[in-house]
Amino acid sequence: MSDTRISLDHCVIHVSDWDRAVDFYARVVGAEAVKQGAGWVFRLGGQQLNVHGPGVKAEPVARVPVAPGNSDLCFRWHGPVADAVAHLEREGASVELGPVKRHGAGGEGTSVYFRDPDGSLMEFISYHA
Repeated sequence: MSDTRISLDHCVIHVSDWDRAVDFYARVVGAEAVKQGAGWVFRLGGQQLNVHGPGVKAEPVARVPVAPGNSDLCFRWHGPVADAVAHLEREGASVELGPVKRHGAGGEGTSVYFRDPDGSLMEFISYHA
């Protein structure tokens, strides 16, 4: 039984280069890049990616802190997956796998996989028929 008072607010990724990350997450993922202290956060609607990177001294952190290239994130694509593929091609992001059927928070969908500049695995999932 789920508690409707709880929802995901943010998660943490780590990047090695701010300029590449800000460009990628704004241009390819569509996030709003917001300067915060020595670094940035990336906002997508009501969710946020907190970002550890050069010059950021985060505290507290996980027992094994996230490192550049070891995140695995899925973003909901609101529209046909073919549009997501075309978007990635326009933005110079190579599709690594897909379109393939996957299950996400919305049930069965179709996903495409690609990578951020550090090698973290990114996924767009579409529930659009």
